[in-house]
Amino acid sequence: MNIGILGTGFGAYHASLLVKMKGINRVVIFGRNETKLHQLKEELGVEITNSINEILSDATLDVIDICLPSSLHAEYAIEGLKAGKHVFCETPVCLSCEDAAAMLQAEKIYGKRIMVNQFIKFDHAYSYLYEAVQSGKYGKLLHISLKRETAPLWGDLGLSKIATHLMIHELDMVCWLLDNPPLTSVWGSSGQDGQALVHAVFGTPAVSAEILVTSQMPASYPFTVGYEAYFEQAKLEFHEIDYPEGKMDSTLYEYGVSGKQELVLEQSNPYEKSLCYALQCFQDGSASMISLKEAGRAVETAFEITRKLT
Repeated sequence: MNIGILGTGFGAYHASLLVKMKGINRVVIFGRNETKLHQLKEELGVEITNSINEILSDATLDVIDICLPSSLHAEYAIEGLKAGKHVFCETPVCLSCEDAAAMLQAEKIYGKRIMVNQFIKFDHAYSYLYEAVQSGKYGKLLHISLKRETAPLWGDLGLSKIATHLMIHELDMVCWLLDNPPLTSVWGSSGQDGQALVHAVFGTPAVSAEILVTSQMPASYPFTVGYEAYFEQAKLEFHEIDYPEGKMDSTLYEYGVSGKQELVLEQSNPYEKSLCYALQCFQDGSASMISLKEAGRAVETAFEITRKLT
């Protein structure tokens, strides 16, 4: 397959993964920073261009990988489909209900597919939770609590943006795990520095879920994600702490009838697995758990949360 990447920010990371994958013949990356483009060409051996149209009009490219600012995702995803290419898109896939509808319509019109980097589904701690729920290994799931905590490192993550730009990964998980449960309440608090803390609750008669995300942690606080899952017969507790100096602690514990047990987490890259999975689905036409329709469930919930917060 031949891939065209739009963007040299996170796109540079995508390129570093793609050039190592079997079956990838060409990688062409678009960017506006000539210095960075030539650095990527030298380091990764990719082709470079400062023209998006050059990538869109290249009939030999099979997939467009969109790593542009979120506000541009819908426009160039639709242009990619129109040009006869499949699209792999970073999160959030779009920033409005109108854009989501337009992208779905474009898939139907042009006969190509959009897949979204819902990488959380490929993180072993989260896929283990999903499989445990599906198999009934610990009985029924009763409650799930998820969190994502960070210092203000990612720009504006106030009440108008935090659901789409930070909470979206936990929303991906809740919608996947519980089949799009209804949102029952939202609470948020914003600081003067353009950051926020938000708590969202979901529920059905059988199971409840909550998500807490914050971008207001002190600079000394490490980036942290995790969950606590309460089953009829056990509890799963996952914590991942990413320290500024590069060290990362990741643990998953099972508290069951046999006592406390640490479960060994698979040491694999969820971003790489998500990208490989999408390319395979493009090739064989199989159903996908990271399709635009699947990703749309989480992003629509993010829009609903944003409306309630603002």
